[in-house]
This record gives sequence, C-alpha cells and structure tokens, in this order.
Amino acid sequence: MDRLTQMELFIQIVELGSIGRAGEKLGISNPAASRYLTSLEDRLGVRLIERTTRRQWLTEAGRRYHQSCLAILGEVAEAEASLNESVVDPKGTLRVTSSVSFAMLHIAPCLPEFNLRYPNLAVEIVAANRYPDFIEAGIDVAIRTREHEADSGITARRLVETTRVLAASPGYLASHPRPLVPEDLADHRMLVYNLANHPFTLNFSRGRENRSIAIQSMLQSNEGQVICSAALAGHGILIQPLYIVHGDITAGRLVPVLTDWDLPRLTVNLAYQSRRNQPAKIRVFSEFMVNRFKRLDLEKMDGLTNASTNI
Repeated sequence: MDRLTQMELFIQIVELGSIGRAGEKLGISNPAASRYLTSLEDRLGVRLIERTTRRQWLTEAGRRYHQSCLAILGEVAEAEASLNESVVDPKGTLRVTSSVSFAMLHIAPCLPEFNLRYPNLAVEIVAANRYPDFIEAGIDVAIRTREHEADSGITARRLVETTRVLAASPGYLASHPRPLVPEDLADHRMLVYNLANHPFTLNFSRGRENRSIAIQSMLQSNEGQVICSAALAGHGILIQPLYIVHGDITAGRLVPVLTDWDLPRLTVNLAYQSRRNQPAKIRVFSEFMVNRFKRLDLEKMDGLTNASTNI
C-alpha cells in the first residue's frame, strides 16, 4: 500500500471510529486494514491508535499525524483540482485561528457569504488568544496583531492597521467626570486586556507631545469580550482596538474618550506558511477578508467621535 493510501485509511479509521468500517469504505478487508495500520505504525516507529477489543483511541502522536495527513491530502486534492484552471472550486477544510473577539465579530458573521461563494469549502475556527504553532496545530491561516513573524517560513499579509480606543458606556460617563487629559485616568475604573503589550502603561501622543501613563485595573482579563461586556454594563473605561468596539461605538452603546490623543496603532495580519504554490483555499479566504476590511474602513476614528460630543 502506498503512503497516500495509508494516510487515507488512517483518516477514515479516525473519522469512522472503526478499522473495519474504514476498510469497507476503501474496499479493503478488515484483516488487511489492520495489517496496513500496523505496517504504518511500524514504519513511523510510533503507536498511532491504542486499541482493545472494545474500543480504540488516538495517541498524542496519532493526533498530530492525523492533522498532518489532513493537510497533506488536502493539498494533494487542491493540486489535482487546480490543473483545471477554468474552475476555482476549493474543497476540503480551511483551518483558521484568531482571537475569540475577532472570530466572533469578523469571521463567524461573514461565513454565510463566504460559503455561498465556495460551497465545497468547510471552515474550522480555532479561537485562541495566544498564537498556536502552525505545524503542530495544522493551521492554514492565522489572524494576528503583530507586524512581523519570527519564522521566516511564514508570510504575513496586512489586513488592516487600526487605532486603539478608550471608551465607556453613556451611563458610566454620566456618573463619573469625563477624562480630559490622560492623567485623569487615575481617577477612573480601568478595564484592561492583560495580553496586550505592556497593558498597564498607556503611551499617548498628540502632535509632538508624548505622555506615558501608568494605570491600575478595576478589572483585567485575557479575553476581550469580557472587557467589552463589563464596559457595556457601565463598569469602567476599556482600551480596545477599533475593530473590536466599532459596532458598539457607532450604535452609541460605547462612547470614545480622550479622542484628541492617540495610542500606538495595531497592524492586523493574515499569516500563513510560505509556499511556492499557495493552496486555493488560502488564496480565496485571504482575498475575501482583505476585501471585507476595505469595506469596513476601520483605519481611523473619523465619523465616530461625534457621538462623544453629546455626553
């Protein structure tokens, strides 16, 4: 049995939960399928599936190999399909990772439109606020808020450059003095995303003027949606990227403060493994997201600050 067929058999065993059913699907007898799996494990020198007469389960090595097999066979399918250049019909599963907030606000809502364009391409979202390793996690595309990738084998494509915003609910601002200068934040309840770079120091700029302000948190969290929920409930002032709070600001649920001061901007990138021939599923998703963010216009605060003048 060739290696690709061994991989296909292994994938079917994992997905169907049975060596016999996997062999039946591929037209292989149960004894032959068992021999092929044993031969695969012998060749790799690791146990992929622990099995008893009653059940079977993947080992840690088996989980890693399963993700690698999915990626390899997906690329083989893409390569064969791409030979027909008149048809762009990516198939298989696209695995995307991003922060929880980004996945909720900017990936999940646009999937119906994406699926209409590419009905044979399934999407798996791995929501995580820390960046997983590409190879270990079997990721196709990662959405990251950093300028450069440490790995030279990773390509970063700019999605949007956006500002960071301080904002609070109208109720909070009605019951607390509005901050007029950065130093006023010392008298406010601050809601802090603690995975940001230097989360408890805010470096403000206005023209040639620069101020570095240390803040104390009334609430801190490693999840942006927790911070946003607390701000909407009137618990304090948050610091979040505009792409996270844009909808709440335009709807008037949050009001930006200190809008004449700027915080360091953030660059949001699409990151993927550098390859000579990029799989079609990565190309179409990247183009789709770039075009979506062009329409959203999240580069600056223009048009959003008017809401703050009524508080």
